[in-house]
Amino acid sequence: MKFTVSQSALMKALAVVAKGMGTNSTLPILSGIYVRAGEGTLEFQTNNLTISIRHLIPANVEEPGETVVSGKVLTSIVKTLPDAAVTFDGADRNLKISCDKSTFRLNTLNPADWAAFPELAPTRTIELPSDLLSRMVDKVYRVTSRETSRPILQGILLTVEDNTIRLVATDSFRLAVCDSSVEAAPGEAFRAIVPGTVFHDVLGMPSMTDTVQIGTTDSQVVFSFGNTTFVSRRIEGNFPDYKQLLPPTCATAVELDVEAFSAALKRVSVIALQNASVRFDIDADGGLVRLSASSPEQGESTETIACEVEGQSMAIALNYHYVFDCVNAVSEGSGMRLELQGSTQPGIFKSNGKVNYLYLLMPVRL
Repeated sequence: MKFTVSQSALMKALAVVAKGMGTNSTLPILSGIYVRAGEGTLEFQTNNLTISIRHLIPANVEEPGETVVSGKVLTSIVKTLPDAAVTFDGADRNLKISCDKSTFRLNTLNPADWAAFPELAPTRTIELPSDLLSRMVDKVYRVTSRETSRPILQGILLTVEDNTIRLVATDSFRLAVCDSSVEAAPGEAFRAIVPGTVFHDVLGMPSMTDTVQIGTTDSQVVFSFGNTTFVSRRIEGNFPDYKQLLPPTCATAVELDVEAFSAALKRVSVIALQNASVRFDIDADGGLVRLSASSPEQGESTETIACEVEGQSMAIALNYHYVFDCVNAVSEGSGMRLELQGSTQPGIFKSNGKVNYLYLLMPVRL
């Protein structure tokens, strides 16, 4: 096997497949990168038993062949090389890498032990704009659960129906829903539960194109874009029926300026070190919201902001870390509405725009 490729193209390819490398595996081959050279193309693969990634790039191939090399070592080497031509020459479980005045010799693994890339025939597929999808995933990704005991809550529910794309995530303490209009090909409604980290990682890849095709089988979800294919296990099970948590009306509604609200919350929460709750006292008659926090060790903080209030006066306490996740997901310059039913009922933040956003948060005891 012998080929030459530019350092920049090689570095980008390694960044694409890096997410599929095993990190703590007892099988050395899972922490490797499979490289196959043939007909002017290099194929890179990684596989950690949960996800598989394949990426193709053009190269000057003199002798076709295949090998498996340590992903960590190869990436570390390529990072240090200048942006110049890199030549690989491999034979008999050895790989020689040359660039400018640098030369490396690496021990390689047997490519015959590498698992074949899964060739799947998705039963349903849909093509979506990647930029819009990335913005939407960023809004709900933080709300996915990190608890492995309930895998379903680690996923993001993706549905596309009647030219509306919707993403939903929950960790049982809060719920995030965002939707947007999209021109999708007519057909059956598309529905899948995608692991949150996978969704986030795929859309952040440097090889991402303007659109991404998503397909599903009974147990897998497949992302295809440009010269990259990303296969992950699909989360199976029934996603929580989130619609029953959303009340049709509210007793109190507050229109908030996002920037002013965020700044006030940041100042008040400085005191809330031990107890992460901030109290919201809503004065309907005065059109005010008073934010306050207290700590036996640190003291107290309060700030009042003028708001447009509909309905009755009310008080509720919320975890300010979770509120900040909501505020950070809302676009700058847009308005935000807080709807309340009572001090023991969830608070609901809403923001409308190109992407409509809803964030439901369970209260903290007053």
